[in-house]
Amino acid sequence: MRSSAIVAGTAAFAFGLAPIATPASSVSQGAAVFESRCQVCHQSGGVGVGGQFPRLAGRAAVIATSPEGRQFLSSLMINGMSGVVKVDGQKIIGVMPAFDSLTDAEAASVLTYISGLEADKVKPAPFKIADIAAARLSGKHPPTDMARRRNQLAADGIIP
Repeated sequence: MRSSAIVAGTAAFAFGLAPIATPASSVSQGAAVFESRCQVCHQSGGVGVGGQFPRLAGRAAVIATSPEGRQFLSSLMINGMSGVVKVDGQKIIGVMPAFDSLTDAEAASVLTYISGLEADKVKPAPFKIADIAAARLSGKHPPTDMARRRNQLAADGIIP
């Protein structure tokens, strides 16, 4: 009986059906990943540095409310981005490294964490392992293509 439960649990996990953690522990893990990998550029609380590193607080929540935005954020974690983007009315010429070395659970937790920064008006759903797995399955995209995609999503009003 026990072995069949393990097999069922393993199969559910493999297909992205099993929850990885409670929302609170996912946010806690996301905060730790953010502090070790993202905070050096995006700063504590995701406030960014004007003209250099974009603000995540309040913006990631809005982006994560649409399917296109969620797909973009998931792909951004895997592929990184380089090029010119406009954020809060300021042009930024920069590079975000790919974080493809993160596990799917770590990437999902950090996206859940940043989408909750100053998200007092917009409450996006938590990111799941399946979101990141789908981004990986879509293949690698050059960082410059990610900047072009981001700029198109901004022009379409999906990214603030």
